[in-house]
Amino acid sequence: MTPSGAVRNIVRAARGASALVLVLALSLVGGCYGFSGGGGLPKQLKTVAIEPFDNQTAVPELQREVFEQLRAALRERLNLREAPAARADVVVRGTLVKYDVDLPAGASADGRQTTSTRRRLIIVLDVEIIDQTTGRTLLSKKGLQREGQYAEGGEVAGRKNALESLISDLVEGVQSQW
Repeated sequence: MTPSGAVRNIVRAARGASALVLVLALSLVGGCYGFSGGGGLPKQLKTVAIEPFDNQTAVPELQREVFEQLRAALRERLNLREAPAARADVVVRGTLVKYDVDLPAGASADGRQTTSTRRRLIIVLDVEIIDQTTGRTLLSKKGLQREGQYAEGGEVAGRKNALESLISDLVEGVQSQW
């Protein structure tokens, strides 16, 4: 064997050994590392009571829609089960402050076509989420406002979008505490 062939064999063996050492080191370190579920609530918080929001708007169904969307989001995203307020770990209360609907969002007119109009609505609420086990306020927001846009005659869809955005902000606000 020539000297250059011997050097190549040594280099190949060193690379193989280095790769083996690297794989072993990563597997040992990897066994000590893991992900834990972050962004949720502490494990001791398992139940929630959502008190009916005071409704200062002229839309009675808004109270029910907020309740249903909030209940679904807390169950699905924070893994909380419903319980009576006296036994719940977390209590949610709030006020529906404002609901403005049928506000112009934009219009376009073309001489060859009919006018197409977009409308918008605004929902404003105050909310407080309390950890009853410690008395700590997890989230307190006043004047939380979202807008929903919709095609003329589609107020329900615009309201649903605005509520989804509000509820998502509330859940993310609670999650950000942990």
